[in-house]
Amino acid sequence: MQTTLHTLAREDIVRLAAQAPLSELLTTATGLRAQGKGTAITFSRKVFIPLTTLCRDYCSYCTFRKDPGQPGAHFMTPDGVLALADRGRQAGCKEALFSLGDQPERIFPEAREFLSTQGYSRTLDYLAAMCELVLEKTGLLPHANPGVMDRAALVRLKDSNASVGLMLENVSPRLMRDGLPHAKAPDKVPALRLRTIEEAGKLAIAFTTGILIGIGETMEERIDSLFAIRTLHEKYGHVQEVIIQNFRAKPEIPMAAHPEPSLEDMLRTIAVARLILGPHMNVQAPPNLSYDDFPRLLEAGINDWGGISPVTKDFINPEAAWPQIARLKAETESRGFALRERLALYPEFVSREEFLSPRVRHRVAEVADANGLARDAAHAARI
Repeated sequence: MQTTLHTLAREDIVRLAAQAPLSELLTTATGLRAQGKGTAITFSRKVFIPLTTLCRDYCSYCTFRKDPGQPGAHFMTPDGVLALADRGRQAGCKEALFSLGDQPERIFPEAREFLSTQGYSRTLDYLAAMCELVLEKTGLLPHANPGVMDRAALVRLKDSNASVGLMLENVSPRLMRDGLPHAKAPDKVPALRLRTIEEAGKLAIAFTTGILIGIGETMEERIDSLFAIRTLHEKYGHVQEVIIQNFRAKPEIPMAAHPEPSLEDMLRTIAVARLILGPHMNVQAPPNLSYDDFPRLLEAGINDWGGISPVTKDFINPEAAWPQIARLKAETESRGFALRERLALYPEFVSREEFLSPRVRHRVAEVADANGLARDAAHAARI
């Protein structure tokens, strides 16, 4: 590419995304990755804890959320959370990923009743208590992904979480119009999600975010979303990872007949993300959502595979099994990369004390090696 990358404006990126040959984009993106990340590709060995499937949002692409009384609707009890977390610990996991619906107590009396029996009025407060329980009893590092969070919730979550996450998905409010995927999802207002990401920055919380592609957005809206993430990271330095996630159609969702993004579209978008975010950002794409094509995602400039669980399925995409870590290793290393196990906190944040509460810092010190990766990462290399 003729233009110096650090001078690329939005208009340049829009033009390149639309007109540049895919091969040229991929070459530039992988060159940037090599500059910032070398040949290391990371993953986190995690246990997936679906704290509750109740949710007040009705996104047209979601199979995770449930209404009370539907099959699969639940709130996990503390005993259930601890039992699942302990299974993960025994399997060598370091991360406990908490996923849950957004503020179900706002619309469901059943949610309020369950929370009341546990001594809480908000799902976010119950989540924080469960993160504290898991950290204390199992030593797993929590990573909470609960939806929109206010400052009070983020303050409490920082005490027990190595990192926190919220997918921006897309910055365009157009997707909230009638007939579009966020029309019945009050927590998908982009300004609310951007505010959560910014509050995390103000509080020095390592943060995972990203975009969801293929839900009716335009490439320009994807680009605007990536620039919005970059702007917040440039201000606060707290975005540890940006995920490029592709929509997958499922028979039981309103968008069952909606076309999925092609592999080429996915590769082009990842490459554009690398151009926008630069050589040092951690860029991830979920391997299970590309099925047997997942190794090709390396061609677009990712440097992380995300969380891979040896004990639980992907409850958000239950039809899409994670690749076995042994296969992940083989496919990654056959392409000249080294697979490395990381923690829920990326290596560049491990030594930044302001990002960790004392209790989390103590546990990170026990499980991180000198490079900020998982201390017993040699175990992954032996699989």
